[in-house]
Amino acid sequence: MKSKSPVLRFLYEYGMITFGSALYALAFNWFFQPNNISMGGFTGVGQILNHFIPILPIGAASILLNIPLFIIGVRKQGVRILISSLYAMTMGSLMIDWLAMAHSFSPMDPLLASIYGGVLVGLSMGLLLNVGATTGGTELMARLLKYKIHQLSIGRLCLCIDVIVICLYALTFRSINNALYGIISMYISSLAMDTVVYGSINAKMAYIISAKSAPIAEKLLEMNLGITLLDGRGGFSGDEKQVVLCAFKRSQIAAIKATVTAIDPAAFIIVCEAHEVLGEGFGEYTPDSL
Repeated sequence: MKSKSPVLRFLYEYGMITFGSALYALAFNWFFQPNNISMGGFTGVGQILNHFIPILPIGAASILLNIPLFIIGVRKQGVRILISSLYAMTMGSLMIDWLAMAHSFSPMDPLLASIYGGVLVGLSMGLLLNVGATTGGTELMARLLKYKIHQLSIGRLCLCIDVIVICLYALTFRSINNALYGIISMYISSLAMDTVVYGSINAKMAYIISAKSAPIAEKLLEMNLGITLLDGRGGFSGDEKQVVLCAFKRSQIAAIKATVTAIDPAAFIIVCEAHEVLGEGFGEYTPDSL
């Protein structure tokens, strides 16, 4: 949400953080804890500590473990991430403990718990990351690692960290099956997180090869699409022709195909996935981009 009003922007961001934290707590208490499935991250470490020290609540353990990471995070990203993430971490941890006291969820099929728990956790983490917050632990660690490891998405970095925690969980509780369920859940979580974080800027890219490239390019420009003309040569005919390269949003694909085929039914159209597009009409790069 891009609002000129600082108050509305503040209310939106902290409303999303509260909602994301509530989803996170619900996922943990409904799907993970009753089925003894590790959630990974510092919440997973909290589960391990709670096993050895039952008097220590999982939420409180998560808060204590996050303190060193927040100190590093402030140095990298400033006080803003400290305030928003402290709020998210505190709300998430308290909601975990409050919900556990208010209601006890019954165990369910572990596979269902892994799938739906992973979706909810990924959704909650994606919502938090989109407004510049995390619940600490895995997400904050992955965000800091992103400065050094640019080639991996935020979801993949979280998955790598979570798998390590889940392996420790398996050793602690001597439950390979539940650890394997945890890995399934965290993989689904990483996909859901990447969908929320990167999904809004995912786009398509098309190569349009046609003898009528000029009128096609003109029509695409009228649709306010950016295009690039590439020089090409037919491999069989040897004829020189221009290839129209165009990046566009997913919702525009039908209109583009209809426009191109109306001008040249024999046009060769190659549509590709573009994971991320930066530039006018799409996203823009910042040093702390995910």
